[in-house]
Amino acid sequence: MMRRLAVPALAAALVSGFVLGPLAPAPVQAQPTPVAKGPCQAVEFEGQPYTVCTVDLRRERVRLFWLGTDGLPYGSLSSLADRQGPRLSFAMNAGMYDKGQAPVGLYVEDGRELKGASTANGPGNFHLKPNGVFYVKGDRAGVLDTGRYLRAKPAPDFATQSGPMLVIDGKIHPKISADGPSQKIRNGVGVRDGGHVAVFAISERPVTFGAFARLFKDSFGCRNALFLDGSVSSLYAPGLGRSDLSRPLGPLVGAVGR
Repeated sequence: MMRRLAVPALAAALVSGFVLGPLAPAPVQAQPTPVAKGPCQAVEFEGQPYTVCTVDLRRERVRLFWLGTDGLPYGSLSSLADRQGPRLSFAMNAGMYDKGQAPVGLYVEDGRELKGASTANGPGNFHLKPNGVFYVKGDRAGVLDTGRYLRAKPAPDFATQSGPMLVIDGKIHPKISADGPSQKIRNGVGVRDGGHVAVFAISERPVTFGAFARLFKDSFGCRNALFLDGSVSSLYAPGLGRSDLSRPLGPLVGAVGR
């Protein structure tokens, strides 16, 4: 309910700009809704709605999940949430997988390489070179194209390979057009602040690759960002009261307390 202002207070408010509102922000900035509990919040960019989950790795651990203690894939965000409990502040799907819910590329969990990197050519988004790797080591995360990752040999705690790269060294992937014909629900990840902050995003409506890449580059300021998947893109965000249903999932990524 709107509160009435006394005349002196109203005049002061008009002078300070609180009634008339602040100047409109730069058009490239995503506009957040009121902050929700947890790392995730709704934003709008270029007229499209997204949910963005921002994690400071100095405060929370970002880690990957694939197989449970029974040796079977978690398979869904609800299954992961049930087993992790309230320590899990958010989660989403984390890379492409085959019919058996196994990663199609590099996958490292708790320092163990469970699936090797793929440098093969082929159809589909994963093979739109350069593809890349999202990885976590201690309180830093990184996104590198696959070739650079293999040369760097970072020995990560966690890593998942997907593709294509969205942003490479501050530039949008050369094969991604500004606004191509393909529009899907998409999710991805970028890093900033020297790798201490990981930014995960999912579109709420179908968007193009170009629009999704610009979200990371122009709004979040990520010099490197990676596409995780489309169509099956799903989010668990208890602070928003959200737990998406989807087809069976492969690798998952989430944040847990340190």
